[in-house]
Amino acid sequence: MSKRFDVQETPLTGLRLIQRQPLRDKRGFLERLFCADELADVFGGRKIVQVNHTLTVQRGTIRGMHFQFPPKAEMKLVSCVRGSVFDVAVDVRQGSPTFLQWHAQLLSADNHRAFLIPEGYAHGFQTLSEDCEMLYFHTAAYDPSAEGGLNPRDPSLAIDWPLEIAEVSARDQSHSLASSGFEGVLL
Repeated sequence: MSKRFDVQETPLTGLRLIQRQPLRDKRGFLERLFCADELADVFGGRKIVQVNHTLTVQRGTIRGMHFQFPPKAEMKLVSCVRGSVFDVAVDVRQGSPTFLQWHAQLLSADNHRAFLIPEGYAHGFQTLSEDCEMLYFHTAAYDPSAEGGLNPRDPSLAIDWPLEIAEVSARDQSHSLASSGFEGVLL
């Protein structure tokens, strides 16, 4: 059986890049987006309980930086299936040596990559093209009472967004700045 996923570590603990290996022929390709058996080591027994699909129409739009507090903290496997995005994760784990540091990956329909974002990380992205579609595989269902977020324009995070920001939702802009006393998430 051929290996369908190449898992690569990033500079931030637990945050991983997953390179999918599509099977190609003259008709196109077949791509496995998730496999519990093949990704068992990185999911550590967690189950996928929710799958979400987003469409972001305008290039330069930012969505994020979102996370959920325990006991509803979640791991996400994020893929871009149309267009391309600058996908960002920020370490929000209280006491972590990399607290409030961020790491980004380019995800696109063409590069067949996914970003595995564990509990204790805020997640967001900026669209690099129009009409970007994303798939999210979650290990916990969305719970509005557990949601948290950081402002994606927070100067203390200093996220180097690659494009001029075209749009950010009122909700995302209303998230606190890390410098306003954010202590992180205790897992």
